[in-house]
Amino acid sequence: MIGSLQPQEPERIDAPPAAESAGTASPASVGAGEATEPSSEEPPQVRSVATVAPSAGEPRLSFVFNLAKIAGQGEDSDPILRDGRELGLVAVFDGMGGAGGTVYETPDGPRTGAYLASRLARDIVEQRMLELLDPEWNLDGAAAAADLERSVQAALQSRLAELDAPASGLRSRLLRALPTTMALVALQRREPGGARWACHLLWAGDSRAYVFQPGLGAHQLTVDDIRDRGDAMANLREDSVVSNAMSADTEFVVHHRKIELTAPFLVIAATDGCFGYVPSPMHFEHLVLAALRDAPDTDSWSAAVQAAVSAVTGDDAAMATLGVGADHNGFRELFAQRTAEVERRWVAPLDDLDADVRERERELDALRTALRKRQAQLWAAYKPGYERYLGPADTRETP
Repeated sequence: MIGSLQPQEPERIDAPPAAESAGTASPASVGAGEATEPSSEEPPQVRSVATVAPSAGEPRLSFVFNLAKIAGQGEDSDPILRDGRELGLVAVFDGMGGAGGTVYETPDGPRTGAYLASRLARDIVEQRMLELLDPEWNLDGAAAAADLERSVQAALQSRLAELDAPASGLRSRLLRALPTTMALVALQRREPGGARWACHLLWAGDSRAYVFQPGLGAHQLTVDDIRDRGDAMANLREDSVVSNAMSADTEFVVHHRKIELTAPFLVIAATDGCFGYVPSPMHFEHLVLAALRDAPDTDSWSAAVQAAVSAVTGDDAAMATLGVGADHNGFRELFAQRTAEVERRWVAPLDDLDADVRERERELDALRTALRKRQAQLWAAYKPGYERYLGPADTRETP
């Protein structure tokens, strides 16, 4: 029921320093869950919302952001974030720029298929999930997944027909019409006012959903749809092709999985620009939790995560975060021990070794430079004797 699941009121925040250093425009206020596209005149590069949303006495927090590498051309859509007393909904959509690089003329100017796909899929998914999620009955996750498959593909196909694009002469299994990923978390409280929640995961592609649990840390909840599937660490090293994503011209599957969660917890949906450029999955957990530890409020936490992501990413990056069962200070306390453990046990040892490797590489580069210089000097001294008999060859005309 739409009335039971409302978007948060947005609060404007400042762009993170890292994003500003890259020439980022100031963020625009975007309502969580609202479908707002950039202005064609002066589109913002960073869109961010950070809110704290109490619900019937139960503390909550939430924030979303959408960081574009190029202003006005970001192919991630603004995330979905809806929060109700008994329900919650977060989702992200990443338009696939490689596969969906075809440029279409639109009333707002040229747009890639990836740009158009992520925004259209977002609007359709939000509309359908607001119809399907209701506090009065349990969500049928498998039926919801099938509904999203039909609804999104029909919308994408209709939009493709409206664009009336000429047929491409290129033929490749990697090219798709209006392709986008999706990662969605739908929360439904088990009993009124209770701490137990049903958590439905629906996804297509390589965007991800996570849950962060006090004492246990980060858990990836969705499985990347990629051709060469490995674990999360292997996937950071490999640049594998996405094997399943929403699109207008190919069949796709919306996967569904259901787990049980007990508050307090944080759920996060993120595109690969957030987690795909860090050294390890442990570093992604640390990025989120260290920013929480150092932030006095949720606005500051959102800005710190944006700055940390902007410092390393090579892609657009979108994230939606919803915390249930604690406020900002509560989550800081709940995750304080885990943050210290991740830093001490996993991140610091890797970072120390990485620093050693970088130092050895600098030393090796210096030695290689010295070798080339010495080689040139010694060759210059050796060359005259070596080439003693290599004067001009005798040349005689052949009759």
